[in-house]
Amino acid sequence: MVFNNSDEVRRYIGGIFESAFTDDALREKLAATGVVLRSTFTDPDAEIVVDMGTATVLPECTDATPNASMSMAAEVGNAYWQGKVNLPLAMAKGKIKVDGNVASLLKLAPLSKQLFPVYVEALKADGRTDLLV
Repeated sequence: MVFNNSDEVRRYIGGIFESAFTDDALREKLAATGVVLRSTFTDPDAEIVVDMGTATVLPECTDATPNASMSMAAEVGNAYWQGKVNLPLAMAKGKIKVDGNVASLLKLAPLSKQLFPVYVEALKADGRTDLLV
């Protein structure tokens, strides 16, 4: 139950934000948060920067300045996008480390729930049932 490489982390986890931005109502709600989120993953190492205001998923090493950041094992990120990780609890247990505007991150959590089925379907469509939790 691991990603093969950092490109897969960016493809699947970054891709879920790209999917979110195709939904007009969800894109508006995400933009209203004003969050520029940097997610840093380990095992494999990867970074994704998402600018909610401009509806953009940026490559790593970008000049965008995040106002919130999260770091976690890629396995935790994968489980989160399947609805299997409680964000506040994972933060409290240190499985997800956050920095910056934590209140904004917690506002994103209810919005992300709409994307759990989309993420699972993307994994299934690519035959990555090994990543299902």
